[in-house]
Amino acid sequence: MKIIDALGQGAPAFSFEFFPPKGEAGMTQLFQTLAELRDYRPSYVSVTYGAGGSTRELTVELVRRIKHELGLEAMAHLTCVGATRAELGQVLDSLRAAGIDNVIALRGDPPKGAARFEPTVGGFAHASELVAFTRKNYQFCIAGACYPEAHPEAASLEQDLDALKLKVDAGADFLITQLFFDADAYFSFVEQARARGIDVPIVAGIMPITNVAQIKRFTSMCGASIPSELLAELEQSEDDAEKVREIGVRSAVELCSRLLAGGVPGIHFYTLNRSHATRQILDTLRARGFAT
Repeated sequence: MKIIDALGQGAPAFSFEFFPPKGEAGMTQLFQTLAELRDYRPSYVSVTYGAGGSTRELTVELVRRIKHELGLEAMAHLTCVGATRAELGQVLDSLRAAGIDNVIALRGDPPKGAARFEPTVGGFAHASELVAFTRKNYQFCIAGACYPEAHPEAASLEQDLDALKLKVDAGADFLITQLFFDADAYFSFVEQARARGIDVPIVAGIMPITNVAQIKRFTSMCGASIPSELLAELEQSEDDAEKVREIGVRSAVELCSRLLAGGVPGIHFYTLNRSHATRQILDTLRARGFAT
């Protein structure tokens, strides 16, 4: 099934993101998490690459198992980092052979220790190029990433929207946002995207806060911000892990409720391979009538 067919069809799509784990214990935990979240009938799940594309083969194997063993629709991440066009074509060939219908095409972050992204010789410099290559040669449903508060390397949101328009024009079927914590930022971004002629569904990417130092690190990397009142509350409870999780779940529920009330086509949870916080959020949204 192509994910685009599940978007904009009435009920919002709920989905989850995972990363390839290290070792057998991590794999066992991942499939336990998947089993726990399967009961929530996600529209799809996605599997990331490791840093610099280091888990390329494992990503392909995981999406194959998720689709064919667990019966969940799966989407593979694909990045430009450290790969030539031919190598990326080989990955796409493997995904097609595995019966996968969906990919998310990304530029990718600079490898660890690198100050900035450098294109691989014979590879791609921008996600829009990878989208165009995939669209020209394959029949996948293609997702792309977007940044409600602008990509950290962009000079402005306007410049970032120009780059996003290129990506959509190249063939992206829908977009998933980077994490954010302010519903108004999402709605303002969508309004500006629509004004630029970007008319594909824009799914909200949500990361439940479970660790203060961790979420500060993530937001500094991707250019997202945490509202001052929420940040102050988190910092006051930084040494109380259970309290931080409680605040994180509550804030995510309120954020998702506003987004759903405002007509968001889908919510994509960045789970960090854990299910507890995401299940709590979904249970509360169900109780409020926002999820089934």
